[in-house]
Amino acid sequence: MRSVYQRQFILMASVVLLSFALLGCAFIALSYRYTVAERQDTLATNAEYISSYTGAMRQLDPSVLSSSTFQRNIAALASVANLSIILAETDGTMIYGFDGTTNTFLEGGAQLPSSFVSAVTSGRAYSGTFTIPGLYDENRYGVGYPISWVENGQAGIGGIVLVSSDISILTQMWRVLAQIFFFTAVVVFIIAFIASSITSARQAKPLHEMAQAVHKFGHGEFETRLTGYEGRKDEIGELASAFNSMADSLSKSEARRSEFVANVSHELKTPMTTIAGFADGILDGTIPPERERECLQIISNETRRLSRLVRRMLDLSRLEAADRAGAQEQFNVTEVMLRVLVSLESKINSRQLDVDTDLPDNPVLVWGDPDSITQVCYNLLDNAIKFSTPGSALGISVTTGGGKAHVSVRNHGETIPEGELSMLFDRFHKTDRSRSIDRDGVGLGLYIVKSILDLHKEDITVTSKDGVTEFTFTLTLA
Repeated sequence: MRSVYQRQFILMASVVLLSFALLGCAFIALSYRYTVAERQDTLATNAEYISSYTGAMRQLDPSVLSSSTFQRNIAALASVANLSIILAETDGTMIYGFDGTTNTFLEGGAQLPSSFVSAVTSGRAYSGTFTIPGLYDENRYGVGYPISWVENGQAGIGGIVLVSSDISILTQMWRVLAQIFFFTAVVVFIIAFIASSITSARQAKPLHEMAQAVHKFGHGEFETRLTGYEGRKDEIGELASAFNSMADSLSKSEARRSEFVANVSHELKTPMTTIAGFADGILDGTIPPERERECLQIISNETRRLSRLVRRMLDLSRLEAADRAGAQEQFNVTEVMLRVLVSLESKINSRQLDVDTDLPDNPVLVWGDPDSITQVCYNLLDNAIKFSTPGSALGISVTTGGGKAHVSVRNHGETIPEGELSMLFDRFHKTDRSRSIDRDGVGLGLYIVKSILDLHKEDITVTSKDGVTEFTFTLTLA
């Protein structure tokens, strides 16, 4: 299996290689065509000039082709232009020639190629490759032009001029250009490969480190974090930051899970120890018969407390498994509060509490899950009753504003320290005072309240001052 580094490197290298291949083919074709075209234009220009010059001189002096002055002029032109110039009869027989490349005169009598002769004598220029046996056995590139003059009052073609150059000159020029291109291409190609390798490694490194970190997480090393990417502002930096945030969240979740298990163990151990202790005392006769009823009552109370703890934990598990509230519908929150208040009448009377209500005359319709909100109201009222000073007043109120219904439950008792207010909604949290007063509590009631309201995307706040503690939660008006 190829790694991300290998795939990225192969991809980038292939793109660079393909780009240079296409660019090289295009460069070779264009440069060769340009070189040939440029040489062809040079030959054609010189051939046309020599044809005109020779025709003009022949018109003035019929014997000019054999004069030494004329031949030296042609030789000088061939040397300057680094060309081969041949003057021939209309049948292709060479009259005079000079090779400017080697600075040598060409012996007369050679026969020009028939393709040149037939084309030029028809009155048009001709270009192409050719060989002249005994003179030029290797392929050459040349341009032929007719030499025209007027003789006996009639214009006609009196000869042929052939200007040529060695093909090796063309290929040599092209090879120089190609060498420059390929040298540049190799240098750029090496740089591209190095850059591709570094870039691929830079992209693959954080992914490899993240994979290692995930494996460490799987083995319980929750303190593992990705470092060294704080300054990166690209996607890798964002991914590293997101990974660390996820790691923090998982670490906190693991800490909460461990705390939850420890709290559950503690809460289960207390009633089970009590039940086992009194049951063993009755069975082995340690507890006298006259106290058996009292001990059985304690066992019954602890059993019910254990049952409440298990029931609350099941409710909590159901809430944490849900990702949204139950079916949303309209209901009258005032009616729900009064119904819960009536269900707790016996507890209110047992603590001799007065009830102050501030409820609107008209129904307050809200959106939510009626059963879940009923549990919220029950937990808050039950909690308020439990921690109210006997003989004090219990207050409930419902107000509206800003598209929300604000439901408040208030009781008079001990003031909760400000530092503990933010922890009241934690699982199994109990203040020191409640551990001694409320032996029936399991520390899950307010946590369940907060969980239900979170599923409804609603808020709950708590204040405690001068012995008055008030919980207020919101619901969206229908």
